[in-house]
Amino acid sequence: MRVEASRRARPSARVVLACRRVKPLSEQVILVTGATDGLGRALASELAGAGATLLIHGRSDERGQDVLGGLPGGPQRFYRADFASLDEVRSMAGELLEREQRLDALVNNAGIGTTVPGGGVRQESRDGYELRFAVNYLSHYLLTRQLTPLLVRSAPARIVNVSSAGQMRIDFSDPMLEHGYDGVRAYCQSKLAQVMFTFDLAEELEGRGVSVNCLHPATYMPTKMVLAARGSAVSTLEEGVGATLRLVAGESLDGITGRYFDGREEAAPDPQANDRHARALLRELSNRLTDSGH
Repeated sequence: MRVEASRRARPSARVVLACRRVKPLSEQVILVTGATDGLGRALASELAGAGATLLIHGRSDERGQDVLGGLPGGPQRFYRADFASLDEVRSMAGELLEREQRLDALVNNAGIGTTVPGGGVRQESRDGYELRFAVNYLSHYLLTRQLTPLLVRSAPARIVNVSSAGQMRIDFSDPMLEHGYDGVRAYCQSKLAQVMFTFDLAEELEGRGVSVNCLHPATYMPTKMVLAARGSAVSTLEEGVGATLRLVAGESLDGITGRYFDGREEAAPDPQANDRHARALLRELSNRLTDSGH
């Protein structure tokens, strides 16, 4: 199941920053989450080939070192955390803040699909939250909140949230889907939450030199989660990498923030993304579940 994003209207939350030119990739330090496989790994390779310093995230030291060994250029660095644990996310953020002097771009890409892991059965994170909401959204919410001061100090900087055109309205009476669980719904509401956070954070950071955008990179790329769910791909991995790279480093995106893109085209997400009351409910829920002070 895929929920298509309409291109008829632009999100009301979009913001235009005072234009600050993006740094050349050879001068950037970029963190890519979920960079040991799929889109994240391909994007990391492309960025490293262009001369960027890559901070690679994954949940396996062995796979992280394997990725580092295959990247051109250097020096590149690996940070380990299982995004099913908010404590591990906090620990990783603390390590980053201690070791890194700057961060020019954060690509929130790590995620799990509709059926893997669990085969469509409802699962919970180590913190007791619905697993897809926790890994795809809450972990990145917390990581981004922790790293925002470093991004602001490094401005101009960019945050790119890898979302999906598959979006479903969040039922705030049952956000953890304890009743009538469905893996597709769990995945789609976690991806809508990313879009809602994008719009909120873009407004919050207006005028501070950090842009925040999100995108559906491409339709059914040949990644593990897609192949497990439907058995075949539609788009190429290169299409998704190109669309994501554009948001990370494209000069045409200078000064643009608070937008959702379907590939390379600006699009309209699920209407709940533009509902300020719903975004406030999500912000309160996210702060409470991650113990954030925002």
